[in-house]
Amino acid sequence: MLNLRTLVLATAKFGSKIQSLKACRQLRFSSTSYPTSVFRTVHSSEVKHQGPVAKPKEEEKPVLVNAIRDVDGSMITIGTSTGEQHQYPSLWLRDNCQCPKCFNTVMQSRTLDWKYFDVNIKPTHIMAEDNQLKLVWSDDHESDYDFNWLLERSFAENVRKDWLKQHYPMMRISWDTANFNKILNKYNFHDVLNSETTLLDLLESVATYGIAVIDNAPPQEDQLRKIANKVGFIKRTHYGEEYMVKHQPDTNNLAYTPGNLQMHTDMPYYHHKPGINMLHCLVQTEAIGGDNQVTDALHITKKLKEEKPEVYRVLTETPVDWYDIGQEGGYTFHSLYRSPVILTDSNGEFLRIDYSQQQRDTHFTVPLDQVIPWYEAHAAFTEEIYNPENTVYFKLKDGEILMFDNVRLLHGRKGYDDKPNNTRHLVGSYLDWDLAYSRIRVLRKKLRGHTLSNQP
Repeated sequence: MLNLRTLVLATAKFGSKIQSLKACRQLRFSSTSYPTSVFRTVHSSEVKHQGPVAKPKEEEKPVLVNAIRDVDGSMITIGTSTGEQHQYPSLWLRDNCQCPKCFNTVMQSRTLDWKYFDVNIKPTHIMAEDNQLKLVWSDDHESDYDFNWLLERSFAENVRKDWLKQHYPMMRISWDTANFNKILNKYNFHDVLNSETTLLDLLESVATYGIAVIDNAPPQEDQLRKIANKVGFIKRTHYGEEYMVKHQPDTNNLAYTPGNLQMHTDMPYYHHKPGINMLHCLVQTEAIGGDNQVTDALHITKKLKEEKPEVYRVLTETPVDWYDIGQEGGYTFHSLYRSPVILTDSNGEFLRIDYSQQQRDTHFTVPLDQVIPWYEAHAAFTEEIYNPENTVYFKLKDGEILMFDNVRLLHGRKGYDDKPNNTRHLVGSYLDWDLAYSRIRVLRKKLRGHTLSNQP
């Protein structure tokens, strides 16, 4: 232990010479009717990132050169060969000890029992050696930390932002009618089922742009299940695992009628909404009508935030009552949820959209002085939804599957007339984003050797 203290003093001297650097990185991203022919077909042989993708080479790979603690031992600072310094709270380090007593590497689970955790614990000895940070704690417990492991978990602002950008919901790129034909990709049904590279590209397209199309699907009602099983499993709702979108007399759902279907998101009355919507066209109407309509709410909310901030504020702050009451397949349901039209995260960034004229409750449980401002904001939002610059119309063909982000895109349908020998028939099903994002990370790791985002 005396040798360790000697090494600590030596490292502390060396550490005083390290100059801190501040790194800053910024990232910036940025009704016409479109026929199906505008879709860009993506073949399995040309899918982006086919095979492993190498990470960019680093100019200089840093190594650990020293470690020091502050006066009271509550903070550890490590210095690197590139002159950077990274600070770690001692409590965080003890909580994340990777020894077999504290962490199960097979299960990837922390086993440290917090019932017996001492929040006043401090390191008594510190050493930087062989790219490892070695600590001895006041209770004589010893912890070793790999330097690269620590760097990935640095509390530096640029590292935290990069991690969130790369691993939490993928960067979403908004679009309008002017660039819709550039972002909409089409994938072959067989390739999606048999090529993990194609499946990954499909899921990344839906995560990034909110929409993609799969073609050449067989004309059976169970084909969406095959896609879902490649991702995870179908999300069941009170409409079942698959639902039939066709004219059904005496229905309690407007989607099951041949009339116009206003722009909406599905199931705003659910606390945990379906994340991904899949619509498989078995039979398209031969008559005029039946066109799908889609609008990117991410684009609209950005526009409102910049051009009509008061409208944006009202739509993000005023809760709306959503509901669905009825029967389906012998199951009686009465679903209620309360949320604003535009939901944002703790940083004020777009999270999801809840919008459905047909499923907005007659109860509006807000103070009286909020009612009229909300209706005015709602009118401005609706105007943007149907603005030809924002809404795209296209007609799915038999065998095509429309796959889209249900908590980002608004969708609707033009009315149509069934004929005796031609009944429009689509099959719908849902997936959860939790499963889709998990699958994306698993496939990235398998095919590319890492889980980082492919986005710039």
